[in-house]
Amino acid sequence: MSYANPEAIVSTEWLADHLSAPDVRVVDASYYLPIQNRDAREEYDAEHIPGAVFFDIDEIADDKTDLPHMVPAPEKFASKVRKLGLGNGNRVVIYDGTGFASAAARVWWMFRLFGHRDVAVLDGGFPKWLREQRAVEDLPPIPRDRHFIPHVNHTLLRDFDQVKANLGSGRELVVDARAPGRFTGTDPELWPVKNGGRIPGSINLPFADLIDERNRTMRSAEELKARFDAAGIEPSKPVITTCGSGVTACVVALGLHLIGHTDVSVYDGSWAEWGNRDDAPFEKG
Repeated sequence: MSYANPEAIVSTEWLADHLSAPDVRVVDASYYLPIQNRDAREEYDAEHIPGAVFFDIDEIADDKTDLPHMVPAPEKFASKVRKLGLGNGNRVVIYDGTGFASAAARVWWMFRLFGHRDVAVLDGGFPKWLREQRAVEDLPPIPRDRHFIPHVNHTLLRDFDQVKANLGSGRELVVDARAPGRFTGTDPELWPVKNGGRIPGSINLPFADLIDERNRTMRSAEELKARFDAAGIEPSKPVITTCGSGVTACVVALGLHLIGHTDVSVYDGSWAEWGNRDDAPFEKG
């Protein structure tokens, strides 16, 4: 069994062979939680894949909310990526500093949300690139504006009201990518929230289950399907993915996309929003 949408992911070998291609643009989307004590921008400045630009998910975000790294307005996204030299006609390849454990999948999803289809995630990310002793540099990218016209695909995004309305309709299956202890509310949350637990009726599929622990690459199509099947995710059922702040939810969205699930959206606010709202019902245990 092969991936239904193999273009969403590229190998380190492929990227090394295509680094000099005129239509390929590489993006470092590294992001770390405060408790990780790592500075993504500092690490990028020290070394990155040649030609890569740095995409800061906290900067290219909605600055009119207290919620972390929420989707910006289309105009802001377009303006920011244009200045990074990313635009229409580019093959955009995204990586991060922890493989799939951080924001590469989030930025992949954002580009698709704003209508850019020719975008892929680097399988295994920067750790695999470094293990293979491939080229790196510490040079800033050469500035080159690129035209980017956003076309918002609203089917890929869900907000609080839509997820709450789904509690009654049950039309979409809510899949939570957090670790089991956070899903049940027995472990502390990583974001400051009033309540721990989960959205009623949601199921738990930790994003880490989709990653091959040996090399931090995405699991094979067969393995992904087995995990989705075991979780009770049916190919015909629309899915909303959620997590702590809308980042690792995108890993589950990517996994579903790879095996051909055609109706998957991301709840952007995720538990950082749901867990702080008095009008948001929740379950524990």
